[in-house]
Amino acid sequence: MKKPQPEPQNMAREGRIVALVIAGTMLLWLAVQALGAKLGWEARYAFLADLAAIAGFIWALVVTWRIWQRQKAQRGD
Repeated sequence: MKKPQPEPQNMAREGRIVALVIAGTMLLWLAVQALGAKLGWEARYAFLADLAAIAGFIWALVVTWRIWQRQKAQRGD
């Protein structure tokens, strides 16, 4: 059995991290929105949660794009 090459392992690991960040960001954002509505928090806290979620999604998008570009470079596209 061949040992997997380090680069595909790194890309797979980064892909899993991106998936976890996307799922975690969404769950935390939903929880903060529900908790804020239940406890009557001010709107500025909802906007703060929105900005944090947007930052998490942008980070995930950038990392996903970098993974895609490395895969393209390896294939020679």
